Amino acid sequence: MKPYLCIDIGGTAIKHGLFSEDFKCMAKKKVPTHSAAGPEPGVLEQVFTIIKDWQAQTEVEGIAISTTGIVDPKAGQIIYASEVMPGYTGTKLKAPVENAFNLPCIVENDVNCMGLAEANLGAGRSAQSCLCITVGTGIGGSFICGGEIFHGFSNSACEVGYLRVPGGVYQDLASTSQLVKKIAEGRGISPSSINGFQIFEEARAGAKDCIIAIDEMVDILADGLANIVYLLNPEMVILGGGIMEQRDYMEPRIQSALSKRIIPVVFDQTQIALAQHGNDAGMLGALMVLLRQLKESSEG
Repeated sequence: MKPYLCIDIGGTAIKHGLFSEDFKCMAKKKVPTHSAAGPEPGVLEQVFTIIKDWQAQTEVEGIAISTTGIVDPKAGQIIYASEVMPGYTGTKLKAPVENAFNLPCIVENDVNCMGLAEANLGAGRSAQSCLCITVGTGIGGSFICGGEIFHGFSNSACEVGYLRVPGGVYQDLASTSQLVKKIAEGRGISPSSINGFQIFEEARAGAKDCIIAIDEMVDILADGLANIVYLLNPEMVILGGGIMEQRDYMEPRIQSALSKRIIPVVFDQTQIALAQHGNDAGMLGALMVLLRQLKESSEG
């Protein structure tokens, strides 16, 4: 059986690799993302180059694309992308790829893909319903129920980063980028001179400004999470994204903060877990979507 090519388009990087139908990674690479507003080729052109490069090495069975932004999976088009990806809104991926390469292609939101992978192959395998939240440059969410993605009426279900919370917008207050910005402003330095990893290392070493900033971020994260849990009542909450690489620091603090915000009868029935598949989750979930669609097509 020929492998499948999986592509995960993020705001800063595009991860891509070959996977078998039993979800084993055979090879993978990463390149910086070029926005359409810059002088480099846009995302679609990058995707074409990635496909051609892999096809020069081996034949592939199909192409599965996980991407940032609000996605219409039927049309394979980006409905909306934030300013992190200027010029990306409206981009069509599915039709151009299928027409150019004569291969089946699916396109799905990256956090939906992450959630699908974790719910079926990772931390949520034992749960019937999973709320998946990623915390990184922004905040994303997905809800997986009965092993299926809940898209909502217009494919924007669980776009939790845009939630209004006291003080502003959820992802503007509780993301890694906001944490970096807060520390940089407090120290009078450029945000580019420090990163999230350094902030956590300094917090572990006792830096008070880092400890306070992380605690404030956890409180805001927990405020939003508690409200979402009350609304959806998931069996499990799965936390992922770059910041969860600091699991030893973050997990006990998030557990404690949520226990103070969710009444015991609900909190005691809600499992809190950390994502297991890391940077491969988007590609794994996209492959799952593609395999399901190919199976439906063959049976239909």
